[in-house]
Order: sequence, then C-alpha cells, then structure tokens
Amino acid sequence: MRDLRIVFMGTPDFAVGILKELIGNQLHIVGVITAPDRPAGRGRKLKGSAVKNYAEDHGLPLLQPTKLKDPEFLSALEAWQANLFVVVAFRMLPEAVWAMPKYGTFNLHASLLPHYRGAAPINWAIINGEKQSGATTFFIDQKIDTGAVIASSSLPIESDETAGSLHDKLMVLGAKLTLDTIELIRHDRADPKPQPMDAELNEAPKLNADNTRIDWEADGQQIDRHIRGLSPYPSAWCELVGNGKSVKVKLLGSYFEPWTSEAALGSIFVDKKTLWVAVKGGRLFVTQMQLPGKKRMPVSELLNGFQFDVEAKFA
Repeated sequence: MRDLRIVFMGTPDFAVGILKELIGNQLHIVGVITAPDRPAGRGRKLKGSAVKNYAEDHGLPLLQPTKLKDPEFLSALEAWQANLFVVVAFRMLPEAVWAMPKYGTFNLHASLLPHYRGAAPINWAIINGEKQSGATTFFIDQKIDTGAVIASSSLPIESDETAGSLHDKLMVLGAKLTLDTIELIRHDRADPKPQPMDAELNEAPKLNADNTRIDWEADGQQIDRHIRGLSPYPSAWCELVGNGKSVKVKLLGSYFEPWTSEAALGSIFVDKKTLWVAVKGGRLFVTQMQLPGKKRMPVSELLNGFQFDVEAKFA
C-alpha cells in the first residue's frame, strides 16, 4: 500500500466541500494551492478564495501563485515532496506541475465525461434539459478535461433542479468519488480508460453576458431551464421594459405551466402575489428576481413595494 502525500488544488466553495472530506478522513494533505486574492465587493478590497479561508482555518500550508510556471513557485511546490496532486475547480495546469508527482495528478470534474467538458458543466446540464448528471475523476493531460477516466458516478437531475441544488448534490457525490479514487491509487488499482475524442459531445463553455441572457423567443420550458440552470449564480437576465424606460433585471426562480394566450411573448401579468410571463407553449411564473441596485427577493415580497407598468414586458 502506498503512503500518499497529497497536494490539493482548488478555489471555490465546491472545492472546499471536497477538501473538507479529505481532511475528515485523515488523509495526509501536505499543502494547498489556490488562486491569488482578488478585489471583491463595492470597496474592491482584496478577498481570499473559499479554499484559502478553509486552509488557513485548518493550519494547512498554502501557496497562491500568480504564474504556475514561475520557478519560485515550482521550487516551493517540489519542496512539499508530494506524490499525488488532487485538483478540484482550479486552473489549467502546465505539464511542469501535473507531471511532478510520482502517482500523478487527477481532477474531479462535475459532469459525466466526455460530455460537458469546460467551465460550467453544472449549469449547462440543466439548461440543456439533461436527465442525469454526475462527477468524473481523470488523470490530467495537456488538454482541458480530456485525460484518462479513473472513475465516475451519476445522479438524476430533478424537474425543478437549480444550479445551486445540483451543485450541492454533486459536491457530496464528488467528495465520495474523490475518496474512492484516492483509495484506488493508494492500492495501485486505478485502471484509467481513455476518453473518446471523436464523439459528438455536449460542451460546457464559460458563462458570459451573451449566453446568460434570456431569449423570450425560445420555448417556454427552455426559458424555465435557462433560469434554473443559472440560479443562484451567475443568474439569467433580461431587460424590463416599462414606464418609458428599460432596465436590466435578473430572474432567479421560475416554473412553467402550459397555457393558451394571445399575449405577445414577454408580456408581464401580475395577479395578486404572482407574476407570470407569456411564453411559447404556456406561461412562465417568475418566483424570484432582482431589480437594479436591489437585493434578490421572492416576487411575492417584491410586489409589496413595486408596481409594474400596465404594459410592462421582458425583452
């Protein structure tokens, strides 16, 4: 049985969930790598990543390299004498890093590879209407998310799933899968399988202002998946047109209902404490939204203090 000395690399909350399980299972974490502090909030003060905060709270050695090929960083990393690197939601690693440990460098990815390679697998699985998702561990190679698969595990995507709820489920699933993968490597039983490179695959590109905008010409069920697949972060958005002006708003909660209406697509209707929008094939009830400069809130609360123009619409 191999004596493992592990370096963990990650940045967001998702990675913290995995690191927490590794610590809880008494694995030997000799160091942690995370992103440099970045400006955040209105004051633009430097803020450490979720992984940094967790590592410091647990007294783990920490490095925050700006450049992963920097000789000083590589020397410090080598000094930890690790023989296995575990990567969760970090950056693309140069070969000088991933080839360093004796037993390799593996990544946990929040999809069933080879599908949904890329930066936002959780979001796109919901947006595209997938019935299942999962997590995969693989040995890192020169490209992004293409290395030989060590292990994978799946779970169903519920009809009302949001990116937030699926994130939390996959964090639990991914933690167990990471532990199982480490045990395979510890006992020299890992049998990695190459990923197919010529198949037609769903991708998970980085989210941006263009692909998070709601298209009110799309099918109503697709719009509902778009909103849920981007909630709570980074949030689907559109323009609220009314009172002679247009403002950007975020929609964070919704559900679709078949309905027959002659109203123009995007038309807004308010009925007591509910708000629905005319969409193809039915109506879309918006349950949570955020106005410019305001906090996100349930629509039932928003309607207590905000009145929509009688001809208001989303565009």
